[in-house]
Amino acid sequence: MDLRSLRYFVAVAEERHFGRAARRLHMAQPPLSRSVKDLETRLGHLLLHRSPAGVSLTPAGEALYAEARALIAQADRIPERVAAAAGTPTLVVGVLADSAEQIGPHLVTAFRAAHPGVHIRMREADLTDPSCGLKSGQVDVALTRTPFDDTGIATHVLRTDPIGVVVRADDPLAQQTVLSLEDLATRRRFRLPDDADAIWRDYWNALAAEGTDNDDPVIRTLRECLQSVLWNGAIGLMPLADTLPDGLVCVPLKGVPPSHLVIAWTRGSRNPLVRSFIQTAASLRTQATA
Repeated sequence: MDLRSLRYFVAVAEERHFGRAARRLHMAQPPLSRSVKDLETRLGHLLLHRSPAGVSLTPAGEALYAEARALIAQADRIPERVAAAAGTPTLVVGVLADSAEQIGPHLVTAFRAAHPGVHIRMREADLTDPSCGLKSGQVDVALTRTPFDDTGIATHVLRTDPIGVVVRADDPLAQQTVLSLEDLATRRRFRLPDDADAIWRDYWNALAAEGTDNDDPVIRTLRECLQSVLWNGAIGLMPLADTLPDGLVCVPLKGVPPSHLVIAWTRGSRNPLVRSFIQTAASLRTQATA
């Protein structure tokens, strides 16, 4: 005897009608009738008196109804009791720069609606670690950007963004509709430090590929990037989709592949909250592109 059969029987017992019970259960009437008939066969007792006007419970049906309601109520409390025994579940989410803002509120709203009892702890990484703490085991899942060394890490693309050059609004380059790396060869540019992820560093330091100037500002945070441009007139690469403060603009750059905004997690993770986080994000992306 399974809970689904008992739920079906309880619906019929409470509605006193197979048609109304089927509508309540969002199912067709024939399989509902078969389920109750099979239940009577397994128990060996008639549970319902059937008539054109509806149904009524037999004494055996009254007894089963009371027991079934108690069993269903107990079963419905199982998730709550398991969660209480396990303590408050926590999901640690790593974020890179403004990646959480780039996702928008929809992912947070949808995930919290599915897991209202889960505590979400955010860990912001600096620009030297695009894994946001995944490689060091400090986070469960990350909102970040590619490319980086993804050994042992799986990713799901949320969005693909072309790259631009961030400059001051009064910089002559700001008047251009598109730039190339050659246009920027003589300009002072911000760059990531040598201890940053190598693949990540080489991508964002594309402007510094030829003979890095010791006077170029070395940055570790998004704020340092923007301030080096605003106050020192430096330039650098940035996704075109990023929001900039007043006084700065981002000019499209050709010849550089786009960057992907991704969810990242450790390959082989068995954390059900991580799986749910990924599935929620994938579902939202599918809805957005539909």
